[in-house]
Amino acid sequence: MTNRPSLHPNPAIPFLIAAVGIMFYSLMDVAMKELAITLGAFAAVFWRNIVGSAVMGAVFLARRQKWPGKHALRLHIRRSAVVAAMAVLFFYGLARLPIAEAIGLSFFAPVIALYLAALLLGERIGREAIIASISGLAGVAIIVTGKFSGEYEDEAIWGTLAVMASATLFAYNLILARQQAQAAGPVEITFFQNWLTAAILLPFALFLLEDVPLGSLPLLGTAALLAIISVLLLSWAYARAEAQILIPVEYTGFVWAVIFGWYFFAEAVTWPTILGTGLIVTGSLVAARAKPKTIEQAAEIG
Repeated sequence: MTNRPSLHPNPAIPFLIAAVGIMFYSLMDVAMKELAITLGAFAAVFWRNIVGSAVMGAVFLARRQKWPGKHALRLHIRRSAVVAAMAVLFFYGLARLPIAEAIGLSFFAPVIALYLAALLLGERIGREAIIASISGLAGVAIIVTGKFSGEYEDEAIWGTLAVMASATLFAYNLILARQQAQAAGPVEITFFQNWLTAAILLPFALFLLEDVPLGSLPLLGTAALLAIISVLLLSWAYARAEAQILIPVEYTGFVWAVIFGWYFFAEAVTWPTILGTGLIVTGSLVAARAKPKTIEQAAEIG
C-alpha cells in the first residue's frame, strides 16, 4: 500500500503548487477549445487521453511502478468515469462560450465541493472557507449577470447547460481527487486517469469517430502534456492539504481564463468580469490563510 504523505506544515506551499497546476490547466483549456472547435468535444477529449496514456505509460513503466491495490484501483476507475463525462460536457460548452464565461459558470462547483468535503471526508468547514465561498459566489454572480444582460444564441445556451452539468460532476471530482491523492502517487494517478478515461470513452469512439486527426496531433500532444503537468502538480498538492484549503484555488483559473481568452481568441474583458475576478481572487487568498487539520484516513465515498 502507498504511504500517505502527511499534511504540509505550511498550507501556503500546497496552495501555491495547486495554483501553478491551475495555470497549466488553463493553458490546456486554450488548446482544447481550439481542438473542440476543429474536431468536436468528444474527439478532442478522447484523442488527448490517448496521447496522454502513451506519454504517461512510458513514464509509469520507466519508474517500474507497482500495480495499484484494489482500493486505489477503485478510486482510479471511479474518478476516470467522472472525468470522462465531465470533460466532454465542459469542452462542448467551451467551444460555444468565451473561456472566461465558461470558467465563471463552473465556479459553483468548488463551493458545493467545500461542503461535500465536510460530509464525505470529515473535514471541518472553517470561517475562512465560508468567507471564500461567499466571496467567490458573489464574483461569479456579477460575471454571469453581466453576460445574461446581453443576448444568447441557441448554441451558447446549450453550451451554458453543458458547462453547468460538467461543474456538478466537477464538485464530486474534487472530493475524489483528495481521496485518490492519499491512496496513490502523482505518476500513478496521471497514468491511470489518462488510459482509464480513454478506455471508458472507447466504446463510444468506435461509433462516433472515423479517422485519426493527424493534422491535429501537435496540438493534441500539447494539450496532453499540459494536462499531465497540471494533474501531477494538483495531485501533489491534494496529498498535502485539506480539500477546503485547495478547492478555492480553482477560482484563480478565472484570472488565467481572462488573460488567455483575450490573448488567444480576442475575447473581450468587461467591467463585470474584472470586478467578479477581484472577488474570486480575494476568496482564494482568504482560503490560503486557513490552518489544515490532520485527517487520519479519508472516508469512503459510496
